[in-house]
Amino acid sequence: MGKSLVIVESPAKAKTIKKYLGKDFDVQASFGHIVDLPRSKLGVDVEHDFEPKYAVISDKKKYLAQLKKAAKGVDNVYLASDPDREGEAIAWHVVNELNINDKAHRVLFHEITEKAVKEAIEHPLRLSRDKFEAQQARRILDRLVGYQVSPLLWKKVRKGLSAGRVQSVALRLVVDREREIEAFNPVEYWSVETLLEKSAGESYAPFEAHLAKYEGKRVELKNKDDADRILSSLDGAAYRVVSVERKEMSRKALPPFITSTLQREASTKLNFPVKKTMALAQKLYEGMELGDEGPVGLITYMRTDSFRVSEHAITEVRDFILSNFGERYLPKKPNLYKTKKGAQDAHEAIRPTSLSFGPESVKKFLSKDEFMLYKLIWARFLASQMTPVIYDQTAVNIGAGKCVFRATGSVVKFDGFTAAYMESKEEEDEAKDKAGSGELPPLVKDEELKLIKLEANQHFTQPPPRFTESSLVKELEDKGIGRPSTYATILSTIQDREYVVREKRRFKPTLLGSSVSDLLLQGFPEVMDVKFTADMEENLDRIEEGEVNWVDILKSFYGGFSKRLENAEAAMTSLRREGVKTDISCDLCDSPMIIKWGKKGAFLSCSKYPECKNAKRFKYGADGKIEIVEKKEQRVFEDVLCDQCGKPMALRSSRYGKFFGCTGYPQCKGIRNLKDVEKELNRSIEEEEEAAHKAAASP
Repeated sequence: MGKSLVIVESPAKAKTIKKYLGKDFDVQASFGHIVDLPRSKLGVDVEHDFEPKYAVISDKKKYLAQLKKAAKGVDNVYLASDPDREGEAIAWHVVNELNINDKAHRVLFHEITEKAVKEAIEHPLRLSRDKFEAQQARRILDRLVGYQVSPLLWKKVRKGLSAGRVQSVALRLVVDREREIEAFNPVEYWSVETLLEKSAGESYAPFEAHLAKYEGKRVELKNKDDADRILSSLDGAAYRVVSVERKEMSRKALPPFITSTLQREASTKLNFPVKKTMALAQKLYEGMELGDEGPVGLITYMRTDSFRVSEHAITEVRDFILSNFGERYLPKKPNLYKTKKGAQDAHEAIRPTSLSFGPESVKKFLSKDEFMLYKLIWARFLASQMTPVIYDQTAVNIGAGKCVFRATGSVVKFDGFTAAYMESKEEEDEAKDKAGSGELPPLVKDEELKLIKLEANQHFTQPPPRFTESSLVKELEDKGIGRPSTYATILSTIQDREYVVREKRRFKPTLLGSSVSDLLLQGFPEVMDVKFTADMEENLDRIEEGEVNWVDILKSFYGGFSKRLENAEAAMTSLRREGVKTDISCDLCDSPMIIKWGKKGAFLSCSKYPECKNAKRFKYGADGKIEIVEKKEQRVFEDVLCDQCGKPMALRSSRYGKFFGCTGYPQCKGIRNLKDVEKELNRSIEEEEEAAHKAAASP
């Protein structure tokens, strides 16, 4: 066998694979994409079937030269970029740039282990044109939208803003949710609660029961009068058990992680941003240095929407459960999970590559965050193949006068999969709502109970919550917006552009974000439509499956989009000219302040400009609200007077040096030269300032 070259994206991945393949294989990294559409122009010929004009990325030229050199004289070149659409695009571009069609092979590493790597090399595939064209169509779609809509935002708002085919829809979800919250009208309602205990026999802790029925009907207490009427009817009432219902319940384990559920759980349990989770997972997949073991890929590929697990992994985990937990924790048959309709199902679920690398055994080789994420993936996979939790659920109806109160409780009889993994807080709360929580004392029908406390409580209906990273990922997934590989980019982009801020871990749109969303909706309602975006994702999937032609999909999109482009500028309000209204008042004339944009970025301007020239710098606070950035306190010299209005002057600085400016600015723009003032006062102001700074700095 002659010499072979394996090309991957990253040096870490190359190092891990090199360990398994030996001296006949050279393993090189492309460092991601080597070509892309040019940054300075559209790079797509819309008149000729959307032909892309790719160019070598400037900082990848040296890596491309290394790959060309390495490809000379080898018999086979194995393209081993990630097993997804983007990886397929990288492979195609490498083949084209290296001109190696005759000796190129595609290999897919769903996990980077010795067995998986060698099997993939022994059974190479052909490059998938359909998968490449699906990715190419996505890239061109995003370029058509981004490069032709973003300049409109620059004209209407300011330079540096961006619009994206998917990110803009995600922003709209956040903005729409915020407006739903703002428009929400809370509705008052009341509840009646009791605290009861057994009146005889062995002592047990008191338990709570809530009013369920009044005069045989479900009760709705709309105000205090309704609640007081119930309380009055209970004066002197006896509390007696009417019925006791007991049944055994079970709760099945959750499936192993897919990309979206890993991102959500890591956000909820570990407080990891989605972007961080994916970066850590990429490292765990590509290979971690484990001492004498060398580099080892610890998890399977982390961009997946499938719950499928290989037979050898099922066998391994079942053996592990039997050995470490016992027969009661092992189901008679493996647990199977149905993958969501529309999933690509190209890869397995996210799992450890081998259970021989337990979290504690590799802990010393990993950073704290790497360990926490690996442990989460490990435990979830283990639990996914364990038996259900078994618990007793008890529901007690208690009669008192014309009222029936209800108490529920549950007791775990067998911990099942929770011996390995506990669901996140959100999931636990959901389960408790259905099953009840806490233990009730042993109660029997007709037993009298002792009333400890009876009270009515006022409540108000709550608006829908703001999105967290976890819940926004779920919303994107549920609505079919984007794909597992895009969620991290979507969430980081809308934050980096200051379209949203995070307040108590929840997304709140800024005024800029809301305004941009509204502008895009004015000009491009189809692009901002959730269903339209989801349908486009399905079309990209159909391209990958070979069902439709990628050019046809782009033509059907661009026909309507190009017409929108022609009319969008007239349809979109100019915020650059009109500004964005705020609830802040001008401290000079009491008129509303508006956000405008200048060469140095956004600022607050009086809406009465040019009559009032008041302007302020600002920033977005943690709660998304505007916070005025006060100017640095300047030293006022009472003995230095303005030549124009006679007010004291303050020492200020500019790029040209220090000078005296009138404290009446902006109404008065009088300035005086520092040296002239020093000569007039016969003293050095700069020496005074230096001495003052030294005095302030000394202990």
